[in-house]
Amino acid sequence: MLENLTQQPPDKIIMLSGMFRADERPEKIDLGVGVYKDANGNTPIMRAVKKAEQLLWDAETTKSYTALIGDGGFHKVMADLVLGDTVAAERLSFAHAPGGTGAIRQILELIKVASPHATIWMSDPTWPNHPAMVKGVGIPMKTYAYLDDETRTVDFAGMMADLGQVNAGDVVILHGCCHNPTGANLNQTQWQQVADLLLERGAIPFVDIAYQGFGDGLVADAYGVRLLAQKFPELLISASCSKNFGIYRERCGLVIAVSKDAAGSALTQGMLSSLNRLNFSFPPDHGARLVTMVLNDPELRADWEAELEEVRNSMLGLRQKLADALRTETGSDRYGFIAEHRGMFSRLGLSEEQVAKLREDHAIYMIGDSRFNVAGLSDKVIPILAKAIVAVGG
Repeated sequence: MLENLTQQPPDKIIMLSGMFRADERPEKIDLGVGVYKDANGNTPIMRAVKKAEQLLWDAETTKSYTALIGDGGFHKVMADLVLGDTVAAERLSFAHAPGGTGAIRQILELIKVASPHATIWMSDPTWPNHPAMVKGVGIPMKTYAYLDDETRTVDFAGMMADLGQVNAGDVVILHGCCHNPTGANLNQTQWQQVADLLLERGAIPFVDIAYQGFGDGLVADAYGVRLLAQKFPELLISASCSKNFGIYRERCGLVIAVSKDAAGSALTQGMLSSLNRLNFSFPPDHGARLVTMVLNDPELRADWEAELEEVRNSMLGLRQKLADALRTETGSDRYGFIAEHRGMFSRLGLSEEQVAKLREDHAIYMIGDSRFNVAGLSDKVIPILAKAIVAVGG
């Protein structure tokens, strides 16, 4: 049986990580993997999370299962973090899943059961796992324009033109903030126009919000998803705690589904419970427990928010420093968009050949489409990167 399997293409990010580890050059620079790193190249445990772990160590009395959909306290604090008071609680249903990826997968499974003929639309470009998972679940998909290759800003006219072709019942994936891989984001006016168009077309928004707090702040980053929650009878959300709580390996994600009314919510909740049971039964609890403790404790929450702001401002500062360094090296402002983008990623607009030369000639590793991790920068790395970009013809 197993000999009938076909070789699967390697994940580009995982493959790049392997190449980086195998590179023996001491000056090598990793700008590929999407994890936050501090100035020393480490991914630290956040202060509030560490304190919560110590408290949990003392207080926890069992490792028994929680519910199929996870702990209700986690659902509540995350609904407040993502949606605020925009939706009545009786319209919400939840499913804790292994990471944001797991939440996306559960939502795709839900869509396939609820509306097997729906088409899923996603931005071009988008996070590579979006189309891979949609294909894996077997749902038809299309793309809408998103990035203007010349200005490196949102191609809003192209986006609206493509979304104007969406059919009633289709599902449109939108990045809640900090678009991955481009770093280019919708402004509030654009969010309003997208919402009105999708409402007119009868589409169902699916918001992937994986970086809340990394862009313009916790509330500002939730503007789009909260706007959609206010306007739409139905909304699907995948939320991740990997980045903003720094608990990557704990695999802490959440499905939040907004239904038309309480009856629809109960029906959706039953299906989400069933999907969890079929796919992995009970979700992991440790990360969700820590998030719940941090968000419910005023002192821990204040410390978490303060450290999250430190992280956000650090990335904004690195963006500005790189844009300034490239302005100096190129004598132009063609890389000024880096300072305007938000989140962990931007795409430089380099060719795959230029990216390969960065790797081969300068030991600088980034994804082939020139997506780089802002958090991989430092005051030491920035001038080296800027000179290398110019050296390869960027």
